[in-house]
Amino acid sequence: MKNRVTEILGSEYPIIQGAMRLITLGGMAAAVSHSGAFGIIAASGLEGDRLRGEIRKARSLTDRPFGINIPIYRPNALEALEIAVEEGIKTITTSAGDPGKVIKRVKKAGMKILQVVANVDMAKKAEDAGVDGIIAIGAEGGGHVGRDEIATMVLTRHVVETVKIPVVTAGGIADGRGWVAAFALGAEGIQMGTRFLATEECPIPEAYKQAILEARDHSTMIAARKGYPIRVLKNKAALAVRNLDETGASQGEINAYVDQISKGADDDRENKLMSAGQVAGVIHKIVSVEELIRNMVVEARAVAQGLGNMF
Repeated sequence: MKNRVTEILGSEYPIIQGAMRLITLGGMAAAVSHSGAFGIIAASGLEGDRLRGEIRKARSLTDRPFGINIPIYRPNALEALEIAVEEGIKTITTSAGDPGKVIKRVKKAGMKILQVVANVDMAKKAEDAGVDGIIAIGAEGGGHVGRDEIATMVLTRHVVETVKIPVVTAGGIADGRGWVAAFALGAEGIQMGTRFLATEECPIPEAYKQAILEARDHSTMIAARKGYPIRVLKNKAALAVRNLDETGASQGEINAYVDQISKGADDDRENKLMSAGQVAGVIHKIVSVEELIRNMVVEARAVAQGLGNMF
């Protein structure tokens, strides 16, 4: 498949693996890229040497392109960008901040950049700043989401009608049907996070994967709305964070609580925050990344053909 998104990414398919802190590292990114999609190494939480090492690990495992995600508000954002430049990364995604802060360096290095946005105003500002593409993430997505809680279907349509650069849809996509739906709304690519959690290559604990397989349509929640909204699987930890948020706890107090529970046992499914989108409710099997991408392509072709015949 060839379109503006695959031209930016250099991948076979316009499918981006969403960045997940301390989860989507070199091995995961390489597996995704090797299967024809576009793997992403999450720079968040990585010291410079560790990030460089993960990039080199991915490169040792695949000769296909992959990128890194840089949350712009993080203290290590500029260092991560320099490492990406030095290591020959051709495409990055940015989030949580103004891409205008890094755009000159990105362009000087000859790199491509896609900015994650959660509303139309953010998309327009990113386009004006000079990014090459937009990743529009709806509120049903896992992990950090926008404070406006705009659904993917609504957000995608608005962003596509507002900007001229290519749009990638994120939030609520786990299969070929979701891919076709995103394209019907005018997107030229998709980004998935939750579906990649339930793969053989994903390094999260087995208890986390099992929780995703057992999830239903109502099994996730936004744990904190006033600070940094984050969608996670509903459990005691998520409810505790929601209570802290609603009773006026500071972001520092919430972060301290999250750091405390993160040190618990890997198989404790009630006292850990586990990011996941609402689409977890339709994920019922752990497969390899290669099988996932292959099945999505087959399903998308069949769905698109069936819809064409119907209309």
